[in-house]
Amino acid sequence: MLEIVVKTENEERHVRVSAEGLAGLVRRIGGAGDRFLVLQRVPDLPGVFAQVWHEADCDYTLEHRDGAADRHFQAAAGGPETVIGALTAWARQEAGWDAGLAWSRLDLGPVQEVPPLDLDEGERRELERRVREVLAGGYASRPELTEIAEDYLVTENRRPVSRAQAAALVDRLWLERVAEQAGWRGETDPERLTRAFTALEESGITARENFTCCRSCGQAEIGGESEPGARGFVYFHTQCTDSAAAGHGLTLLYGGFDGSPETTAAVGHEVVAALQAAGLPAEWDHDPGQAITVTPVDWRRRLVG
Repeated sequence: MLEIVVKTENEERHVRVSAEGLAGLVRRIGGAGDRFLVLQRVPDLPGVFAQVWHEADCDYTLEHRDGAADRHFQAAAGGPETVIGALTAWARQEAGWDAGLAWSRLDLGPVQEVPPLDLDEGERRELERRVREVLAGGYASRPELTEIAEDYLVTENRRPVSRAQAAALVDRLWLERVAEQAGWRGETDPERLTRAFTALEESGITARENFTCCRSCGQAEIGGESEPGARGFVYFHTQCTDSAAAGHGLTLLYGGFDGSPETTAAVGHEVVAALQAAGLPAEWDHDPGQAITVTPVDWRRRLVG
């Protein structure tokens, strides 16, 4: 699989696609509402991306940016195979991936300077603490984190952080986390959890990570996530994620779609078995009215973006 995320005009998001999958997406674009692809690396890196635009009966337009605004380039390609070759090589970070195309630098105008944050030390610490907390959870993208940072200190009469200031702060803290995770080796506990949830999904139990903001919303919405024939569900919400990232263990909520205690207990047993098969500790007293806790858990979830 390619270590990229591909976003489409019609709001699809493909994480770690295969080379064949990327080729299929390139060949597909061209119709109304489905004219471009944007590729970012995993983990996402600020100012680093490639993209392609295509309309029927027109050449393909390729762009790539390598960090700063003066490293943004454009080229035309006559057919999809050239585009597929270039984007696949970009995704694999192959040397000379951009050879064979006539690239020209795009002048996007002057870069607007971002003013420093006008916050007292307490506000600055609190804002950074919240962004780092969500970063440690590992599920938010850079745009989502930027929205959180922009809105976090807002009051009725004051909006102290602009979108540009929020983005600059998030990019700095994001890159710190990317550098930190570069030192991680092997499978992490969140990756073991994903493996367990994938196995549960394949066995007929709807399994969702970081699902909704709280238990009330999760219980109300999990049924809409289920496939026909699903027997039950397991999920954890964003407050559970925050708790796990803070070192307090991960709470899993589960149940049977028929609402019976017997089905709920059976689902609980399957969840515990899947966790243990993935190498994770699980605490549960077999009471269908009690949550399952994964503890201890070393919450190091690698960023995607």
